[in-house]
Amino acid sequence: MALHLDHIKARTGSFDLSADLTVSAGQRVAIIGASGSGKSTLLDVIAGFLPLVSGVVRWAGQDITAMPPGARPISILFQDTNLFPHLTIGQNLSLALNPATGRLRAGDADRIDAVLARVGLSGFAPRRLSEMSGGQQSRAALARVLLQGRPVLLLDEPFAALGPALKVEMLDLVAEVADAEELTVLLVSHDPQDARRFAAQTIVVEGGQVSAPQETAALLDNPPPGLRAYLGAR
Repeated sequence: MALHLDHIKARTGSFDLSADLTVSAGQRVAIIGASGSGKSTLLDVIAGFLPLVSGVVRWAGQDITAMPPGARPISILFQDTNLFPHLTIGQNLSLALNPATGRLRAGDADRIDAVLARVGLSGFAPRRLSEMSGGQQSRAALARVLLQGRPVLLLDEPFAALGPALKVEMLDLVAEVADAEELTVLLVSHDPQDARRFAAQTIVVEGGQVSAPQETAALLDNPPPGLRAYLGAR
């Protein structure tokens, strides 16, 4: 199985994005590049938020190009946790299971408790965001996307607002969960150290041109000119 972007082209305003690449199932891949290069646009294309001008998006051989975001085998975690502050964490997570009503069905409470335990938040279902630290809120947001049970996880700098130690903690947690659940993960980051720590492969985006995944250490040790300029490498 794999995520395949087959000669895709997309446009938002006057900005064009092009990609032709494959990410193998179960891989953790970083996406790096300068601000405005098209990293988030790439995630929008994969998630289905931005329609294609041409090309095909496939997962496990299935054409998902015309699928709406909610029907795709893809979940996405933004820097904004997308949690409602007036609801408890348990109520927020119930919306991931039943978006239309948020009502719990048989077994849902157990699933919520289990995923909260998986991210280190046992017993947090009754709490609200105001009662939680930034790191705990990030864990709750991760729990919410994990409940959706989709095989591809997109991360659009969700931990950028955390301090260095907490960011490392969250990256390690995502890596642990991704490996255990055999998730395919694409992480957008401005920090090359995130790529080194989290991803064996890295995609470079430069001026709307998306590279195929490359081995992270080799790429960052000997970056091409555009990436070298962005990183400030000598």
